Amino acid sequence: MTHADLPAPATDAAAALLGRLIELGVRHIVLSPGSRSQALALVAAELEARGAASVHVRVDERVAGFTALGIGRESGMPAAVICTSGTAVANLLPAALEAHHAGVPMLLLTADRPPELRGVGANQTTRQPGLFAPCVRLEADLPVPEEVDEDGAGEQSAMLRRMAEDAVAAALGAGTRQPGPVHLNLPFREPLAGALPDWLGIAAVDLEPLPPGPDDVPVEEIAAPAASGALYQGGGGIGEANHPADPEVDPHVLERGPRTVVVAGADAGPAAEALAHAGGWPLIAEIVSGSRYGRNLVHGYRAHLRDAELGGRIERAVVFGHPTLSREVTALLSRDDVEVLAVRGPGEPLNLNGATVAVDAVIAAIGDFDRAWFGAWMRASRAAAVDLSPAAPDAAALASAVPRERLGALAAELETVRAPIDRAALVDAVWRASWPHDRLVFASSRLVRVADELLGGKKIPVHANRGLAGIDGTIATATGVALTSQAQGAPGITRLLIGDLALLHDVGALLLPAAEPAPRLQVIVGNDGGGTIFDSLEVAGVAGPAAMERVLYTPQEVSLADLASAYGWAYVRATTRTELDQALTAAVTGRQLVEVVLAR
Repeated sequence: MTHADLPAPATDAAAALLGRLIELGVRHIVLSPGSRSQALALVAAELEARGAASVHVRVDERVAGFTALGIGRESGMPAAVICTSGTAVANLLPAALEAHHAGVPMLLLTADRPPELRGVGANQTTRQPGLFAPCVRLEADLPVPEEVDEDGAGEQSAMLRRMAEDAVAAALGAGTRQPGPVHLNLPFREPLAGALPDWLGIAAVDLEPLPPGPDDVPVEEIAAPAASGALYQGGGGIGEANHPADPEVDPHVLERGPRTVVVAGADAGPAAEALAHAGGWPLIAEIVSGSRYGRNLVHGYRAHLRDAELGGRIERAVVFGHPTLSREVTALLSRDDVEVLAVRGPGEPLNLNGATVAVDAVIAAIGDFDRAWFGAWMRASRAAAVDLSPAAPDAAALASAVPRERLGALAAELETVRAPIDRAALVDAVWRASWPHDRLVFASSRLVRVADELLGGKKIPVHANRGLAGIDGTIATATGVALTSQAQGAPGITRLLIGDLALLHDVGALLLPAAEPAPRLQVIVGNDGGGTIFDSLEVAGVAGPAAMERVLYTPQEVSLADLASAYGWAYVRATTRTELDQALTAAVTGRQLVEVVLAR
């Protein structure tokens, strides 16, 4: 009998834990190879072979963590992340922090050395318990597996199944309505893997899944049609869009009278637009909110918030999601003369003015809306709306029999076609090319702020890591979104709009195993050769040109064409709006990097 035929406590424990996670609805397992985690990895491979789970293998644990984050953002269910001990665990921290602040469910399954090897100089061993303590909804340092389970019904297996149930419930925000990361630390002694137990995959016949309850999932939006008197709740991530409002929640009634605006930050979802519509209130919706549409949408909201007759007269702001993209909104929500109501969602609670009232739900009182207030905002909004699409050809002049008119029209058309693309045209082209069956992901770069300032309304699914608004893991997050949204043959393309430094920060995420199906993923990178976002920050008025160039811009001259080739991505370079539109409307069957060269 070979070693592979012998049973091992580590493998039995991994089978009990992962098997129950699958029964509870976890469908994605992201893992980075390692010795100490081999039992978990081999059980995951078996579950994938049986069609019970999708496994995604990543060399870099940081990439693995953000891939799981993207899966959780899109699906509303946690992905399980598996890694070995030591620094591998620490590499999951950036994704865990983002998941904590943004309210995204995630399961961190970290293999470890047994307790007797901690603190004695053992190889690849550190104190992993507590490493994620400030940001997890639940953490547990589990006992070392000691028994081989004959039928999957032993005490060890029962404990691990209960732990799986607690972990999934906590990740989904049970009791708190605050989804987020969960950390299970799993110490193993040798042998680190053995024969798979015969009962793996049979447990679903014997054990019923947890019954869904009102606290088991994030709740989101509307319990009645969009009208005065409807109930609106927070939690508007893409994955939670189908969960009904909790009928037991006592809503906060928004009485008529105060001059009100509805503010939609990241992940606000449809509830913000629906409330604005029901209340007859202006809607200030960030580009990453998922609420940027509808007749109440305010175009050019930043300037209006600075206007004493509009922003200066606001008496009440109702906030959904996490606003981060403009100083004007931050200033509004920090004012002590404005009543701020923040609807609780999956992310970190909002209280910028120290007096913000957190509410589980809001309801617009029935009554007439303030037509003068609403009308003033809508007139300003119409005046601020911009059309960024290229000018249409002068058909009459092109058909003219007068040579001067025809040649002038031809020259104008050629000038339009050959004009170099700028940031405004870039964000407009990507926005126009994306539709409800697609997914659009914004990196934390200069481009998302340009998009927020200029783009109009459109009801499309949008993602962005705005919990901490870091540039970490953006390609990996978009990959997770693509893998999930395109499961079971669903149509659509995932587009990621990203700056060059954010791209290079997560370049390892371009590496995908050849054995795994490639998602339809278009990474559109605005390449201006460095971090020109600093031009719009205070430091630009303080630092000299040499210092800005040396320590802030981070200038780079990487050949993105060679980079794409090295990682097996298709590559397109677009220097004009016409070339970009062609790239964005052409069929995408796999992974494609679109480079758009921008002026510094």
